[in-house]
Amino acid sequence: MNSKEFRKEAHRFVDWMADYMDEVESYPVKSQVTPKEIYNKLPDCIPDEGESIQEIFRDFKDIILPGVTHWQSPNYYAYFQANTSPPSILAEMLTATLGVQGMKWETSPASTELEEKVVQWLLKAMGFSKDWSGVIQDSASSASLTAILTAREKKSEHHINHKGYSGSEKYRLYCSDQTHSSVEKGAKIAGIGKDNVIKIPTDDRMAMIPEALHSQIKKDLSDGYNPLCIVAALGTTGTLAMDPLKEIAEIAEQYSIWLHVDAAYAGSALILPEYQYLLEGIVQVDSFVFNPHKWLFTNFDCSVYFIKDPTALVNTFAILPEYLKTKSDGHVNNHCDWGIPLGRRFRSLKLWFVLRYYGLQGLQGKLRYHNQIAQWLEKAILENSDFQMIVPLEMNLVCFRYFPSSIQPTLDEANRLNERLLQSVNATGQLFITHTKVKGIYTLRMSIGQTNVSLQHVQAAWQLIKNCALRLQN
Repeated sequence: MNSKEFRKEAHRFVDWMADYMDEVESYPVKSQVTPKEIYNKLPDCIPDEGESIQEIFRDFKDIILPGVTHWQSPNYYAYFQANTSPPSILAEMLTATLGVQGMKWETSPASTELEEKVVQWLLKAMGFSKDWSGVIQDSASSASLTAILTAREKKSEHHINHKGYSGSEKYRLYCSDQTHSSVEKGAKIAGIGKDNVIKIPTDDRMAMIPEALHSQIKKDLSDGYNPLCIVAALGTTGTLAMDPLKEIAEIAEQYSIWLHVDAAYAGSALILPEYQYLLEGIVQVDSFVFNPHKWLFTNFDCSVYFIKDPTALVNTFAILPEYLKTKSDGHVNNHCDWGIPLGRRFRSLKLWFVLRYYGLQGLQGKLRYHNQIAQWLEKAILENSDFQMIVPLEMNLVCFRYFPSSIQPTLDEANRLNERLLQSVNATGQLFITHTKVKGIYTLRMSIGQTNVSLQHVQAAWQLIKNCALRLQN
């Protein structure tokens, strides 16, 4: 394809992309295809001869698009958001065109230095002190694994990296029973072992109980275990619960345990001064992760990892074969030494576009608006005798259930009823919600943070939920 043909097709694609952004609400939010429906429409092997872009694009629209769940719909309330925005999409187009491999400073100085600068911007905007550094990872899962591995090497004085496990380490990792599964997965990959991930009980707000953590650590020490790492959550996946960071940090400091904070979704809200109180105790924290690709309107993947001691991070991951040696080594940061993969995308470019396009005040305004919409929904639920809030509202995640006052169902009956309600709502294709379980209660979740969601969208969603609930009674 020459540049003339490319230009023609690129215009066609961009026209479609702009139309998609305008028309995304017309698609079923959750894909309505059945298993293997897409697979069976695709040929069994690579075509012998090349096909035109027009043919491929036609099949994209006819075959692939029906199997897409539309995360960018303002009627998407499931899990947490994975938002895009026009400036981020434009930057992704440049990233794809440049094809930068940003593993070392020499391979693209702009990639390294822009990343350093946007991380500094975020640290300042979010209320962190100047003694923090940071780097962009692909996801919070990778960032949490990075934290666990760094904690392991610091505790073992790098013995495990060099010699492997001796069998006598008996490391323990602590998190709440609401913490994201990626922490347990990271412990498995790091060799800590699933059985050594100790789940600490939570209170009525689903936050870790510091006294229970302290008791568990003391018991483990008396039993010959070696406490390695604590993972505190600022915004759990199920209910957006906030672990009490100050109290947990004091325990971590007392026993010299690495403290990692998983703020994958809610961390974006720290650009709002009214939420920076959540950072009380951050001075004792060793690492922190949040995802601009969730609630800061930057395309996946873009996960920002803050680190107090970058030397410990680099000492965990640095490896320098002859073919990677450059004259700038020792004078610049080589971000391939700041995480797991050698290869690195130019992720900072899209983040830079977003931060500049919206500005800090623009970003703050969007996040505050999302929180205000969630407050409206909470009020509507509290005023309806057939629905209940299950946990107090945290930011923009509303956790509730249907509990018809005329029936007064048992717990099991209510759970089955809410499962049916969720399936009924999602089957309409008009919105997409998910669930969790809170102390055995089947709980409906609405995460209100899509880039273009409005109060009118949430009002319509609430009406649809009530209509579906009413039909379940009839």
